[in-house]
Amino acid sequence: MVIKQFDSKTLDIILEKMIETVGNSKDEIFRIGEECRNDFESITQELQEIKRKVAQIINEGDKLEMQVRSARKRLSEVSKHFKDYTEIQVREAYEVAHKLQMDLTLNRQTEKQLREKRDDLERRLIGLNETIERAEHLVSQISVVMNYMMSDIRKMGEALETAKEKQDFGLKIIQAQEEERKRLSREIHDGPAQMLANVMMRSDLIEKVYKERSANEAIKEIKDMKKMVRSALYEVRRIIYDLRPMALDDLGLVPTLKKYLQTIEEYHSSTKIEFINIGTDHRLPAKYEVALFRMVQESVQNALKHANAHLIQVKLEIKKDNVMVVIKDDGNGFDINDRKPESFGILGIKERVELLEGELAIHSKISAGTLVIIQIPLNH
Repeated sequence: MVIKQFDSKTLDIILEKMIETVGNSKDEIFRIGEECRNDFESITQELQEIKRKVAQIINEGDKLEMQVRSARKRLSEVSKHFKDYTEIQVREAYEVAHKLQMDLTLNRQTEKQLREKRDDLERRLIGLNETIERAEHLVSQISVVMNYMMSDIRKMGEALETAKEKQDFGLKIIQAQEEERKRLSREIHDGPAQMLANVMMRSDLIEKVYKERSANEAIKEIKDMKKMVRSALYEVRRIIYDLRPMALDDLGLVPTLKKYLQTIEEYHSSTKIEFINIGTDHRLPAKYEVALFRMVQESVQNALKHANAHLIQVKLEIKKDNVMVVIKDDGNGFDINDRKPESFGILGIKERVELLEGELAIHSKISAGTLVIIQIPLNH
């Protein structure tokens, strides 16, 4: 197999093009979000005006209904004592009653049209609000991707030693990206997308229940729909958290790891995950916190996916001049000399350790579990 000489400048050009493309996508999504916000404000103002007209037409209708009752009463009296009234008085009573009845009918039709328009505007506002929220989530996720591309990937390119490693690693990155896209697509389709589709169906059902049954049944349907919305929101937040937990920037490594491992344990009820922090709990530079979090994440995911572990222990010790992480599981284990082509997770951990000038030790035997020890010096 012939390995072509790899030019690092080519990688820089490719990365710059990728960053430019992602940046343009971010700007486009932001523009869509701004247009939706403008539409939202415009429709909100229109909805307020429609509500004002509905209230006005209802008030006018109530007055007309009282006038119709009075006119009917007058007409009934004239009809009962027909001989006591002149022909002009009888005709006038009939005409007044007829005109008021027509005005009331027209009023009710106008009220119905205004209500339908109001309901349509409210549904459009709900759809626009969902689009705005999705656009904000996408912009946030793209920002994370751009930061990752502008930091970690550049360092990976500098750390890879041979053309073959660069070529293999690049192919693995593409493969991992595609797998991640498939996973995210599947999770969004099976989770939030399905729930949101059901929400739209339930919203139509609520309107029908309200019109054909009762307000109490409509309220019950609204409560059920709120539960579905909460579930969808929980799924979206979980997916975003898997991409990059925002708490890592706000709270630091230790609280984020603790929360992440608790969440993973909830999703894998058959596996117990223990987290022990035996060092100081102070903040580290961002590159250390991101790298350490990703290494723990990859090790734990390997134990869950491939080792069928029942117990996973994660120990973190932050000292003044170094950090040590130990990940131990009681799973199937593997032969460390048998390097499989798809062992991209271990390669990724190794590259991150090397970038931070640290040390990585992996001890494993078949049917005897796996022990991963990571030591990173802190070069302040």
